[in-house]
Amino acid sequence: MDEMRAITTFIKTATLGSFRQAAIDQGITPQAASKAVMQLEKELGVRLFHRTTRKLSLTEQGLQFLESARPGLDTLNEAVRQVKQATEEMEGSLRISGPRSLGLQVLMPQFLQFAEQYPDIRLDIQLDDRFSDLVPDRIDVGFRAGAVPDGRMIARRLMPIQHIICATPAYLEKYGTPLNIADLMRHRCTGFRLPNTGKQMPWEFQVGSEIHYRDIPATIYSNDTQAEADAVLAGLGIGQLGSFTAVPLIRSGHLVPLLTEYITERMSLHVYYSNRANMTLKVRTFIDFVAARLIGNKEFYFSLEEATPA
Repeated sequence: MDEMRAITTFIKTATLGSFRQAAIDQGITPQAASKAVMQLEKELGVRLFHRTTRKLSLTEQGLQFLESARPGLDTLNEAVRQVKQATEEMEGSLRISGPRSLGLQVLMPQFLQFAEQYPDIRLDIQLDDRFSDLVPDRIDVGFRAGAVPDGRMIARRLMPIQHIICATPAYLEKYGTPLNIADLMRHRCTGFRLPNTGKQMPWEFQVGSEIHYRDIPATIYSNDTQAEADAVLAGLGIGQLGSFTAVPLIRSGHLVPLLTEYITERMSLHVYYSNRANMTLKVRTFIDFVAARLIGNKEFYFSLEEATPA
């Protein structure tokens, strides 16, 4: 940056015809301007100005350097101006990634409201259950369900995610209601396979201060949370669903919560980004917009008041 300042001072001096005018333009002293150019001359190994008590003029090498350097500096200054301007403008593209499992139900309504309020911002939304790496995937803002993203990123917790055991009223009328964890073994149940590994995800139960995991045999498996929810809604079995899927269906009467004393809450939805210090205005506004609508939102949370065993 010292070299860039020296080149800028040289170009200003050559354009304005004096160190004094160049210094005034840059907000430095004439001595500092003269010293910067002298250091540049030393670095280049040539004299850039003829100096007399009355006149300052370019040498042949100085004129050649001016003609070569000025277009490049103008381009650089324009690039800096555009970037700075972009940080204060609510327009342009905003690339977002998030898990499909939550994206369709929880995130998309927030994204659509943001797009309506800020029509000059073009949202590029990538929804899948593969974790996106911000830098190589050129993601501005990411969302992730689970544990806190690693230390390379800044994460902000938006909402808890519960695991709730539930079934349709019709299933319970036909097969009965499980009264404890062991009872689940004699019921038809659904299973979720992890998209990355294909392994069945164990069911989890909050027992006191600990979480216990149990492999529950399933009669139907899926690697998509919505497909599993559809199987439960079809009355094919009991499922352990995420609260973002289960809670609206429980409140509408389509599903009945079971064994609510074992509901877990170890996971959360996070928004993550790389560096808030260099964040553009549109990214900062988007994060704050979504956070204001999800933090403390009970739409996808099953409260203790609702947790009455069936």
